[in-house]
Amino acid sequence: MPPPPVVVPRWVQLVVLPLALLGLWALARASGPVVLILIAASTIALILNPIVKMLERRRLPRGVGILAVYLGIFALLVGGGILLADPVSTQVNHFAQAVPGIIKHANHDLANFQRFLNKHGIKVQIQKQGQTALQTLQKDVLKSSGSIVSFSQSLAGKVITVGFDLVLVLVLSVYLLVYGKDIGRLVRRVMPPGDGTPGDDYPRLVQRAVYSYVRGQLLFSVIMGASAGVALWILGAIGIFPAGAHYAVFFGVFYGLAELIPYVGPILGAAPPVIVALFNDPISAVWVTLMFVALQQLEGHVVAPQVFRISLRINPILIILALLIGFQIYGVAGALVALPSAAVIRETVIYLRRHLVLEPWSTTGPGAGLEPPPDQPPAGDEPDHKTDAELESASRR
Repeated sequence: MPPPPVVVPRWVQLVVLPLALLGLWALARASGPVVLILIAASTIALILNPIVKMLERRRLPRGVGILAVYLGIFALLVGGGILLADPVSTQVNHFAQAVPGIIKHANHDLANFQRFLNKHGIKVQIQKQGQTALQTLQKDVLKSSGSIVSFSQSLAGKVITVGFDLVLVLVLSVYLLVYGKDIGRLVRRVMPPGDGTPGDDYPRLVQRAVYSYVRGQLLFSVIMGASAGVALWILGAIGIFPAGAHYAVFFGVFYGLAELIPYVGPILGAAPPVIVALFNDPISAVWVTLMFVALQQLEGHVVAPQVFRISLRINPILIILALLIGFQIYGVAGALVALPSAAVIRETVIYLRRHLVLEPWSTTGPGAGLEPPPDQPPAGDEPDHKTDAELESASRR
């Protein structure tokens, strides 16, 4: 039998709840990136906690299981980097080898076009204008060297800051996993009690929501990466983009991994094949760009809303709003944690609606109580409650 719901008194609704919301908002604004670090670490801990529990059930101490999970993730990242290093370095070498030939070919075409104009009496110095443009570009680059140095210094500072934040997220997620059971017991004491079943246990519901998000995100990345790889292979097979058939797997894997990053991910994922096509043939680059535009339209209007609607059970409009709000507050990092945060908020709201009841506000005022209740007759039509003796005497009269 489920426990009775917790009734929130009217004075709490009127005073404590608004003050608590204002306090949380002020704390979030004052904390700045600290809240983002905490959310990111909590998300990582919730994602890895099922694996740690599985190792615990196999009689492995929790601390050793946490260490094994992080070492496994590190080994997976290093292995993936090694596997991707060879095609990336090969592509870079191809770029380096192709640049001189492309420049030579461009100069040859420019000279041929200049001779064509001179032959037909068109006095337009295309070749000289091109050389002047190159000289101007060289001068601008030299003048901007100081700006480039300052930008490099600023970029280095940002990289150091981001690296420090990532270390904090990693350390905090480890501590959250170590004390996961204590945190779960604390959350159960703070939240209204459930009925004792796994389907009504708040920590388990939150865990399930984050797991559903990870499953949906991985499925989304696999779908988009496979779609990009197949589309590029088709372009290569029909001769529009020959390199697409050779590097379809690499481009597809890279595009799928880039889809893990909201907003900028689709652009980053499409950049390598577009650049390769541009080096081969500008017309091929146009076709590849149009293909990725169509793929991103399919992603934004069909794949993403449907996948996340099923995995998160959240309306697609709310998904888009969550991404926009997260990006507006914390940028790309905020968009990364927006959807798991939205999934946790949804489960929290549903759980509180199930186990929390607001004390109703009674209507009191000058006109209250004047109208009779609907199950009673109005004034002046009271029923006759005379006894049988009174009725008999009245009939004799």
